[in-house]
Amino acid sequence: MLLFSLETGVKVNGKRDGSGLFKTENGAQFYAVIRSVTDTCIKNGQNVLAAFKTIAVLQSE
Repeated sequence: MLLFSLETGVKVNGKRDGSGLFKTENGAQFYAVIRSVTDTCIKNGQNVLAAFKTIAVLQSE
């Protein structure tokens, strides 16, 4: 499975099984979201950990 970042159009690489694919589609989706948030924060000069903390707080509400 190949995933592409919506903002950059770049192939997403991450933890994969021996065949070069993600072990589960759910794992690939989680990785794509985390990578997208991280890349966006870096691009905009924002603190990555603060962004994830904000997301965690909003998810718990």
